Parts: sequence; structure tokens; C-alpha cells
Amino acid sequence: MITVERTDFVSVPVTDMQRSIAFYGETLELPRASDAEGWPEFQLGENVSLYLVDPTNIGREFEGPHTSSIALRVPDVEAAQRALEAKGVEFFGEPFDTGVCHMAIFHDPDGNTLMLHRRYAPRED
Repeated sequence: MITVERTDFVSVPVTDMQRSIAFYGETLELPRASDAEGWPEFQLGENVSLYLVDPTNIGREFEGPHTSSIALRVPDVEAAQRALEAKGVEFFGEPFDTGVCHMAIFHDPDGNTLMLHRRYAPRED
């Protein structure tokens, strides 16, 4: 049996590292966690970081963007969407309510799917 202590990072494939660094660092205003030897990470809350990787640097090809959303928890989905739209980020419609949370979906410059997210109902276990 293995014991998973936590998720350390989520990898996101990119094709233009400088463009992606600007998007995640300046547009989304995520704090930089590290830049060890050209492998930038941005902090997502307390225990997870978002790691940008150019697949060609590890002998692979860019096979397309992530299509499953990386949910970024924000205090107010509508306010965060307006702020990002003012910076030129395009969303897929207005924020929507699932009955337990609010969400708004958008892409990074390489087409990776991201979501602004705020749960307002308690989790059912």
C-alpha cells in the first residue's frame, strides 16, 4: 500500500514558455514558487503548485492542451471573471451555478482548460 501525502504540483504543457510565464504570473497574478533551471512553478494556495513544462525539453512532443479543468478557487467567481476579461481573457459564457458551486471556464494561451471556482455548499461525504 502507498500513502499519498498530498499533491505537490500539476503539470501544464506549454509551447511558448515566456508567453505562458506572462499569462500565469501577470494575467492570473499567481505567485512564483520557483524557477529551477527554467522549470517555472506558480503557487496555487497552500500545498499545490502549477508547473509549466515544454514537452520538447524532455524529449516529447506537445500533444495538445489539457481539456480537464484545473479549478482555481477564488472568493468571487463573477468578480474574478470581470477582472480577467479586462485583461483580455476570453471565457466560455457567463459564470454558472451547479447547485453546489459557481464556475467560469477559460483557456490559457495554449488551450489548457482552467476554471474559476467557488464551492458554496458543504461537501457530502
